[in-house]
Parts: sequence; C-alpha cells; structure tokens
Amino acid sequence: MAYLDIKIKRKNRVRRALKTNKDQRPRLSVFRSSKNIYAQVIDDVNGKTLASASTLEKDIRKTNGSDVEAAKDIGKLIAERALKAGVEKVVFDRSGYLYHGRVKALADSARENGLQF
Repeated sequence: MAYLDIKIKRKNRVRRALKTNKDQRPRLSVFRSSKNIYAQVIDDVNGKTLASASTLEKDIRKTNGSDVEAAKDIGKLIAERALKAGVEKVVFDRSGYLYHGRVKALADSARENGLQF
C-alpha cells in the first residue's frame, strides 16, 4: 500500500470522527506542506471559511514557513482571527497528519490564544 493511500485513509478516518460532531462547531483544518503551513476555520454547515492564516502572508513570510516557530505564529494568528469572527469553540482537524511537531505547535498556540478544542 502506497504512502498516499495510507494518508488518505487516515485523513478520512479523522474527518469521519469529526462529522459525528453533535453541536456543529466550526472545524480548524490544518494543511502542512514541506515549505509552509496553512490553517482555516471552516463552517461546514454553510460551507464558508470564517478565518484563515498561512505562512505565505506578508507579515509572517519573513520567517521560515517550515519550522515550529512559524507554526506557533500561525496558531496565534488563526486564534485571533477566529475570535474576531465570533468563533470561540472549534473542532481540530489535523487532516491525517500526526499530532506532533508543527501540527502540535499550531494547536497549542491556538489554545493559548483563546480557541477552545
């Protein structure tokens, strides 16, 4: 079985667990590439993105987008933008990535800055 098949199965398993979300909280989705990290707060009921942040933005771009410090900055930024949009509680969607390194740093930083999940 190829790595991509395993990743897709893991992603679908995580997403299936999130769909059983009874109180329909928005989803904090993380995408991690080899050079950057992206985060979105998505309202799945209405199909809208409420807040987003990535290391490609001009004020964050000065740092290396593929390290833990950049992930912490993105976590802080997504928490601020989500709170500004009126979202306090979210469900964390790690998109099949292991909860380790940059993904964990982003989640911890978002929690420290006011998001609850």
